Amino acid sequence: MSFELRDHTADVAVAASAPTRSVLFAAVADGLAAAGCDEIPETGGDRFDVEVRAENVEALLFDYLDQLIFERDVRAVMPVDNEASVEERDGEWVLTGSARGVSLDEIDAREIKAVTYSEMRVEETDEGWEAYVVLDV
Repeated sequence: MSFELRDHTADVAVAASAPTRSVLFAAVADGLAAAGCDEIPETGGDRFDVEVRAENVEALLFDYLDQLIFERDVRAVMPVDNEASVEERDGEWVLTGSARGVSLDEIDAREIKAVTYSEMRVEETDEGWEAYVVLDV
């Protein structure tokens, strides 16, 4: 599993790769955390559950990241150490997962305003899965 942050005009992009779609989604979520904070504490914060449903894989990734931004805003925590399980059930895509919420008081956080569909892609490759997501900062 890996991700890297890439500069994007007035935004930041997360490019991630992983062996499975589930690990890919967690990697993108970890990229979201890295875009919002330079140093993430190794410990602290309570885990919370996340569940998202959508009509396709790209919408699921968008809604998942949007939910993590919502959790940051409502709980005043940075969702880190993300875990995700992605599967198709009865014609819809479902993500169940969790994150460790590090208090924003404990870190020097930057605001991520929103996820965008601009240039978003989720695709299977010969090596596994890749995603590219642009975040509005």
